[in-house]
Amino acid sequence: MSNKYVKFGLAIAIIVISLGYLAYTGVRDTKSYYVTIKELKAMDDTVYSKRLRVAGNVVPGSIKRQGSHLEFQLAEEGRTLPVAYTGTEAPPDTFKDDSQALAEGTFGRDGVFHAKGLQAKCASKYAPQQPGTAPATPAPAMQQSSLTTSTTAR
Repeated sequence: MSNKYVKFGLAIAIIVISLGYLAYTGVRDTKSYYVTIKELKAMDDTVYSKRLRVAGNVVPGSIKRQGSHLEFQLAEEGRTLPVAYTGTEAPPDTFKDDSQALAEGTFGRDGVFHAKGLQAKCASKYAPQQPGTAPATPAPAMQQSSLTTSTTAR
């Protein structure tokens, strides 16, 4: 009887160790560090092996599309960073000149940030109204339908 318990315990231990290993490697592979362009350029050689996130403003006129490949430059505090995006999804509609963007990927030894993910912040038209500015003119409301429904008490 005790031989069955040993085999069962060994099988449970192997399963628990396997799940722990998968959880550890999953977290390690998906974590990414947020850095500024200044911090990125000041990092040592470990920068080439880490998943990173870098944010900045898209430099006007720098966006070059080649099929699903996209090249552009991010700017922050007078520094620029060339970015090559080769993700599986199309860039967001809000991704355009002077928009704020967040690129996620790795920094290459060629000085180019190789992004696999790309996010763009919403345009300023969605930002709250600034004090002292005129409110936007609302769109005309749709006219109410002439059909009305009534409820009857039962």
